[in-house]
Amino acid sequence: MALAAPGHTDERDGRPAATAPAVTYTLIAVNTLVFLLGPAAGLNPLYGSGRSRVCAEQRYEQRWGAVPAELLAGHPLTAEQLAEAPDPVPGCPAAPTPGKHPALSVLSGLFLHAGWLHLLGNLLFLHVFGPTVEQRLGRARFVLFYLAAGSLASYGFALAEAHTPDSTRVLIGASGAISAVLGAYLRFHPRSRVTTLVPLLLFLPLRFPAWLVLGLWFALQWWSVHSAGPGVAYLVHVIGFVAGFLYACTAVSRPPRRPG
Repeated sequence: MALAAPGHTDERDGRPAATAPAVTYTLIAVNTLVFLLGPAAGLNPLYGSGRSRVCAEQRYEQRWGAVPAELLAGHPLTAEQLAEAPDPVPGCPAAPTPGKHPALSVLSGLFLHAGWLHLLGNLLFLHVFGPTVEQRLGRARFVLFYLAAGSLASYGFALAEAHTPDSTRVLIGASGAISAVLGAYLRFHPRSRVTTLVPLLLFLPLRFPAWLVLGLWFALQWWSVHSAGPGVAYLVHVIGFVAGFLYACTAVSRPPRRPG
């Protein structure tokens, strides 16, 4: 787990004070609200409880999440295709979703999460690294960057998994977009200090350069692409991180400014 000190400006140095990261806070609020109202949180009585809630969650994700095969075909999966695909949840067969627009599901899928840990893990990284990147890019460009990078990561994953069983599985979560934020942060502030809780040392907080912490994080995601089992789309993290880093290399002409 990493906690970074984001960049600041200082009026005493003749530079304007940093504005509030309104886009970052708005994204955190929207992600949280969507999760609380959906079936995954288990708080909305409209979705029932127990087995019925689990099946409702599966149908909800199928309707609003991004499915790689649908992204490549440009239309929802048919009943025949769903019948041939493995059930995402045993005992809860996937139902067709007529009227679904796959291109829009890439955006709606960015605001869905499979559980509390999935949500809180993503929002922690967005809260830590998002404000600095938003300050550097500006609010309008940051929100476009966030949505575009998340969409690019989803489509990249779809192309990579086009002829595999994962092509019919639902892809949800903000991980691709947030990974792009991490990549951009690494480009803008590679030498800023990041406070990291090290599990092997009883979660002792230590400070390391951002290039080391985020570089190791990226290496772990890359390794997990080839070694981890199904359940987490690590390739989305890799694509998002690379996209964010490359965009940051070309988006800002002025030289990077060290935070704080």
